[in-house]
Amino acid sequence: MAVSFPYGMPRAFMFNVTVGDFAGEGECSFQDVSGLNVTLGTEEVKEGGVNNFTYKLPGRAKYDNLVLKRGLITGSPIITWVNDAVSNFVFRPKLVKVQLIDPEQTPIITWSLYNAYPVSIKMSELKAMDNALAIETLELAYNFFRRTN
Repeated sequence: MAVSFPYGMPRAFMFNVTVGDFAGEGECSFQDVSGLNVTLGTEEVKEGGVNNFTYKLPGRAKYDNLVLKRGLITGSPIITWVNDAVSNFVFRPKLVKVQLIDPEQTPIITWSLYNAYPVSIKMSELKAMDNALAIETLELAYNFFRRTN
């Protein structure tokens, strides 16, 4: 018997990622996406006088870096973009979109990350005794994101 949820709970394993205008076979086929987090900072302000109350006021929003993992692809335009930033200090910010999709490939929720640029690239360990894929991890900083349904 299927369980029905009031809001149609999307599946976390069904998603698409687009990075700027990069396209091609497997170019944006990521297996893991993390870092869609924002935290609103607070600032304490002390009131003078007899009561000595402390008020917490909202501060600036802090966005975590986006972390994307995928199997190693040779000749990747995304890696050329990352290498330009890391090696040559040439930054070309991109719009990144992460979309949860339904079984018909229709977007349910979209996170649009503005002015994303690479800050890190990591390669998984290479082990002769393991039968594992070579995984690269890209980390992107961005200004902010907007979620749309």
